[in-house]
Amino acid sequence: MLSDSQTSQPLPAKGSKLGPIEMEAIEMFINFFRLLGLPKSIGEIYGLLFVSPRPLTMDDLMHRLNISLGAASQGLKTLRSFGAVKAVYSPGERRDHFVADLELSRFASTFLKEQILPRIEQAGQRAERMEAALASLPDAERQVTRARINELRRWLDRGRSMLPVALKLLA
Repeated sequence: MLSDSQTSQPLPAKGSKLGPIEMEAIEMFINFFRLLGLPKSIGEIYGLLFVSPRPLTMDDLMHRLNISLGAASQGLKTLRSFGAVKAVYSPGERRDHFVADLELSRFASTFLKEQILPRIEQAGQRAERMEAALASLPDAERQVTRARINELRRWLDRGRSMLPVALKLLA
């Protein structure tokens, strides 16, 4: 259900320029999502939804941000998978309308579980394969490489042990 403040404010015209608050929010989220290795369009979409007083359609996002259908569709799909964006009901409308989910802990915990943890596990498997290949190295190289693999394992163990703490803090 939309609040009065969400329904009473008119939406900017299609193709209209972004305001200074929208620009700042978009730039901030572009930088944040790039830090996580995600495309610029995901930051643009989330930034605009974050400051929008009303839910926006995919068409609204495409026109306001001047992005393609593919970028808008993929960005919304990614953001929805992280729990950062959700579809809301808009009376009398057939198209989906989207809002930013402001629950940071849900986004962060989903990102940690679905993106970071699998990468730590993959890195652990790679370390095992590297260790299995040590026998093919000359003795001097084998000692140095074994020490580096052991250091890598310590890093991965720290990462694995920190994830539950991070998830607990976010809950």
